[in-house]
Amino acid sequence: MAMYRGYRSSTAGAMLALTRVGSAVGALAVGLTLSTSALAQSELEQEALAAQQSQAELQEKIDAADESVRERIEQLRQAEQTSRRLSGYNDALAPQVEELEATLAERQDGVATLSETREALPGLLSDMTERLGRWVEQDMPFLKDERLARVSALESQLASSRLSNSEKLEHVLAAWRVELNYGRELDAWRGTLEAENPREVDYLRMGRVGWYYLTPDGQQGAVWKAADQQWQSLSASQREEVARGLSIVRDQRAPELLNLPLSQPEESRS
Repeated sequence: MAMYRGYRSSTAGAMLALTRVGSAVGALAVGLTLSTSALAQSELEQEALAAQQSQAELQEKIDAADESVRERIEQLRQAEQTSRRLSGYNDALAPQVEELEATLAERQDGVATLSETREALPGLLSDMTERLGRWVEQDMPFLKDERLARVSALESQLASSRLSNSEKLEHVLAAWRVELNYGRELDAWRGTLEAENPREVDYLRMGRVGWYYLTPDGQQGAVWKAADQQWQSLSASQREEVARGLSIVRDQRAPELLNLPLSQPEESRS
């Protein structure tokens, strides 16, 4: 009987030990499961956050690209409008330029038959010089002193007895060529703005289509209005366009279309 009780006690102890071991293993398994679940949850949260950041960055890039496209479209629209205005004015000015070129060609052809027109040549040269002076007076007043000085020098040359008629003719034709070239070229120079308070400014000229000035600090600028015979102030964006034009003429910037008001009246460009 005692042996039986000892056996039962030993068996019960073993069972208790096994139960405790099983509980420990179960607790360990639960702990591992919870740890694995927490790790997986953390990884999922990090992946979700990274996905959200990537989506936000992608949307920012899309918005920036859309804004850039809109700006490019607006620049193209403005460039097309400027091109149409310039084309219209050039078309209106073309007959005058063609007439002047035809006159110049006729005068050059006349050199070949100078002996036949020797008596009429002095009067012809005088007439051409007077027409040149009127042209300068009625044109936009860019470089006006220089251009009028050229006319005065031409008058003195025509009155000189030391020059032959052919030499006088060459001087007259050369002066006309200079005036014709003004309508075909872009020019920029620094000079004095004649006003109540004279000051140094940078001038920009686009043929005979537009004439502008800009102060060295870029804070003031204007366009010459031929109809009013006076300067008209430019906005900040227009002053930036003039600054770009100055850089282009000075070979500091690649050529591009400029969106600027023109100097000639509207009816001259229609």
